[in-house]
Amino acid sequence: MSATVPATPASRPSPAPATFADIEALIDGIIAHPGDPETSAEELLQAGERVLEGWLQARGEVPGTGKREGFRLLALHRQGARGDPSFNACRETCRELVYRYNLIRLEPGHPDREKRVRLAAMTAKHLALFVSGKLQVAGLGEFCCAAKPLRAGGK
Repeated sequence: MSATVPATPASRPSPAPATFADIEALIDGIIAHPGDPETSAEELLQAGERVLEGWLQARGEVPGTGKREGFRLLALHRQGARGDPSFNACRETCRELVYRYNLIRLEPGHPDREKRVRLAAMTAKHLALFVSGKLQVAGLGEFCCAAKPLRAGGK
């Protein structure tokens, strides 16, 4: 995996968005216009990292730079789950994003590549929605990540 950030099409936000709204806009842009699959896969993985960085920063922690199983996303999740067992609800989402990244990057000639990018984008969006919801409702994820308290207006 390259350490450099790939160039992004001008129609999309930057690959290092600062807010959850920016991250969602990036993901929505990839869903609407997948572009180059490898670039999109890299952007989605980085978006997942930005989401988890936001979670850690909101808790007053400095996001780590290490990797777990070769991916910083998985290391950030592990760091973010310390002291908050309900955060483990998004562990499989992080692992799925890594899986989809690998499918896109390791099978460049696959006929379903564009579909794989869309599925990776939906996975990244799920992660962003869960974490932003968790920042609003501390117990989110204890039973289900459906975010019912947020969608029901706190009812």
